[in-house]
Amino acid sequence: MKITINKQSLSVNQMTKAGFKSQYGFSLVEVFIALIIGLVIFAGVLSVFVGMRTTTSETSTYGELQENGRFAISVLSDDLLRQDFWGDYTGSVGLSRISSTLAAPVGECIGGGINNGTFPLAVGHFRTLWGATVTNATILSGCRNDAKIDSDILQLKRVISTPLALTAGDAAPVGNYYLVSNMNNGVIFSAGVVPNIEGSQVWEYQHHIYYIREETHGSNTVPVLMQGRLANTLSFAPIIDGIEIIRFEYGVDMETEPTDSGYGIVNAYIPAANMTDELWDNAASRIISVKVYVLARSILKDNKYTNTNTYELGDFSYTVNDNYRRLLFSSTVTLYNAGMDMW
Repeated sequence: MKITINKQSLSVNQMTKAGFKSQYGFSLVEVFIALIIGLVIFAGVLSVFVGMRTTTSETSTYGELQENGRFAISVLSDDLLRQDFWGDYTGSVGLSRISSTLAAPVGECIGGGINNGTFPLAVGHFRTLWGATVTNATILSGCRNDAKIDSDILQLKRVISTPLALTAGDAAPVGNYYLVSNMNNGVIFSAGVVPNIEGSQVWEYQHHIYYIREETHGSNTVPVLMQGRLANTLSFAPIIDGIEIIRFEYGVDMETEPTDSGYGIVNAYIPAANMTDELWDNAASRIISVKVYVLARSILKDNKYTNTNTYELGDFSYTVNDNYRRLLFSSTVTLYNAGMDMW
């Protein structure tokens, strides 16, 4: 038995000497190598995170620009499509066939020309469509003093497309103006008893004005699209942020052009600054379409981005040098009601 125990003890000692050593921690060199590898991996992950965040921010900004620009184009185009719509009435609006004894509403803005207020006057051509390029902030006869220079202003009149469920003798709701008309004549009136016109319908009368102004939000200046809308007064409100410039070119059918084979051909697109009184009054010509240009700008700066682009809005070149992102939108709108009194 003693001999067997000694052999076992000897076997354990031999095993210890052959392969089993004491356990130690990492050396300083190994720790440094591990730290370097970890820092490299962390830097890679951080770089991917920063890149994804930057891409997300850019995508969000361009998405906002797309939304604002398309909304502005939609609002302006829809209103222009319905410009000069007078319900059942098919002629040109004027006091010869449309009666109106209304005083100007509170806050009225009067555009260029001698008959370019909210309601038609007894002198000159009543302008249901008019525009101008802003050269001073008080372009609308002093009713607004905050218009952005080099942008355009657009003014139009029409009735809302859906007739009201009112007949002669009914009381029209307070707070709006109305047109009751048939195909040949009509009356513009305010709230009260609906005038009696044979075979007529009642429509809500509208006067819309669009322009750009700049608003200060903290340390940032934000351009906004403003809309003037007629109710019991002509009041203004911002409708879309980030719209920096709007410009319009008016497609004119020169009825005396020798190349014309009939009405409905645009001979030239003319910017607002070059439109004359004769063109606005449709004297020997007719405005039958409008090109709309909208330049949308980001609300906030991106200091990692520099914008030195030149944007072409018809005949107008707009060059920038700042940290705002922009997108340019355009559309051409046919004025379907421009030829109604020729049908």
